[in-house]
Amino acid sequence: MLQLHKVSIIGSGSYVPEKVLANADLEKMVDTSDEWITTRTGIKERRIVENGVCTSDLATKAALKALASAKITPEQLDLIILGTATPDNIFPSTACQVHQKISASNAAAFDISAACCSFVYSLTVGYKMVSSGAYKNVLVIAADALTKLTDYTDRATCVLFGDGAGAVLLQPHEQGHELLYSYLGADGTGYEFMVLPAGGSQMPASHETVDQRLHYIKLRGREVFKFAVLKMAGLVNDAAKECNLSLDDIALIIPHQVNLRILEAAAERLNIPMDKIFVNIHKYGNTSSASIAIAFDEAKQSGRLKKDDIVVLVAFGGGLTWGVSVIRW
Repeated sequence: MLQLHKVSIIGSGSYVPEKVLANADLEKMVDTSDEWITTRTGIKERRIVENGVCTSDLATKAALKALASAKITPEQLDLIILGTATPDNIFPSTACQVHQKISASNAAAFDISAACCSFVYSLTVGYKMVSSGAYKNVLVIAADALTKLTDYTDRATCVLFGDGAGAVLLQPHEQGHELLYSYLGADGTGYEFMVLPAGGSQMPASHETVDQRLHYIKLRGREVFKFAVLKMAGLVNDAAKECNLSLDDIALIIPHQVNLRILEAAAERLNIPMDKIFVNIHKYGNTSSASIAIAFDEAKQSGRLKKDDIVVLVAFGGGLTWGVSVIRW
């Protein structure tokens, strides 16, 4: 019988670009206002990449910070898993770009694409790889440069997105910050709620797709809002039950930073105070795959995570996809 190992997060890191795009800047670009954006999303500003910077650049910076935190060298890595919705290229994987940039000469590498759930999906796969004993040092990264795919003539979507990356290092460990539980799900009937229509095999690039602006994110916001509120509350409740915990036992919930109104509505459904939910969307906007990874690292760095705290990571995104992980800190 396979002997499963306990799995711990032994290091983390995150990175956001220096360039800030504030609501006041967007007021000069489209018909919007700081009040409109703040009221409907909770976002005040977001970080965006400069020209020439790509997803692997963001991922590499977060990866190096996580490795330094864990006191692990790139050569000691066995596996790199990178969750992203904005790969450098359709192929090869962006994980292989990071592999080359950090000189991880002994590691396998691959990408996972699950839109805004890519970090929790990647974390779950890494968790299973380590618990099985197949790998010892697994670097899980989530990175996105969504502003590369944002239509800055569409006021409904251009106010939402920012860029960034986060990473964690997983090891088999008996005394560390233990991953207790993970669960993933999907519902393909909601495939078109969040989609980048062109650029793949279904709709290859052409003059027509460019003229119709089909290489930018298309979002059906009302459907996404309903889905996210119900799914976040349900996932947290289900994870607590699976781990024999009450909601009172959970010290902190770190959700995908999609929209402050969604997080507030989910908190109301769960009947928990908002101070139990980690929020940084006002600073970074929706960074897709990277949002939970960045928020997790910020929670750790700011002292929000205390010994033996139960922390729940909860994600929901395009696909439709969803996932939840429970950590004992």
